[in-house]
Amino acid sequence: MKKCNSLKEVRDEIDILDAKLVELISERSHLIRQAAAFKDSVDEVKADKRIDDIMQRVRKKAIELNINPNMISELFTIMIDEMVETEIAEFRNSGSF
Repeated sequence: MKKCNSLKEVRDEIDILDAKLVELISERSHLIRQAAAFKDSVDEVKADKRIDDIMQRVRKKAIELNINPNMISELFTIMIDEMVETEIAEFRNSGSF
C-alpha cells in the first residue's frame, strides 16, 4: 500500500481507486449479461447457492484484509441484487424463457 504524504495525495489515490472500482463493476456487469445466455430459467438466473458462496467468499476476504465484512456484505448485496435483475432482463429479452 502506498504511503501518502498529504491529504491531496490521499484524495488523488482514492479517486484513482474509485475509477478502478467502477471499471471492475462494469466488467462484472458485462459478464453477468453473458451468463444469461447459459441459463435455462429465471430460477437458474437467481442462483441462490451461487450468491451464498460469493457472500461467504467476500466476507472471508474482507476479514483477511482487516476490513468490515458487514460493509462488504452490504455492498455486494446491493451489487448482486441489481445484477440479478439485469441478468433476468437479459434472459427474458433473449427469448429463452
